[in-house]
Amino acid sequence: MARRLKYGNKPTIVGGIRFASQAEARRWGELRLLEKAGEIRRLRQQEKFDLRIFPNVADADYSVLIGRYYADFAYAVMRGGKEHQIAEDVKGVMTPVFRLKAKLFAALYPAWELRIVKA
Repeated sequence: MARRLKYGNKPTIVGGIRFASQAEARRWGELRLLEKAGEIRRLRQQEKFDLRIFPNVADADYSVLIGRYYADFAYAVMRGGKEHQIAEDVKGVMTPVFRLKAKLFAALYPAWELRIVKA
């Protein structure tokens, strides 16, 4: 008997790519269509962002890695002739850890927009 996952998601393989859930796989398909239509560009999966703090302002070269955030998808959109970066996460459950990482991401990467897609 297969073990039930903590949040009830069902890992899915589409086109040889493993996704953590069916909702994530479905969103990947939607984003691929948007990329082909020219609505978004440079679509990527599992984009890594280091979450670093700089505890000593006097020594700007010293930072502490407190964690990493992996966006399910990352891509660019054009707005007003300028390119904007989007990090996207498909969520069925908003965990306290994700909420904290989202706040850190927003503070450390202000040029990026974080979009949450409800599963």
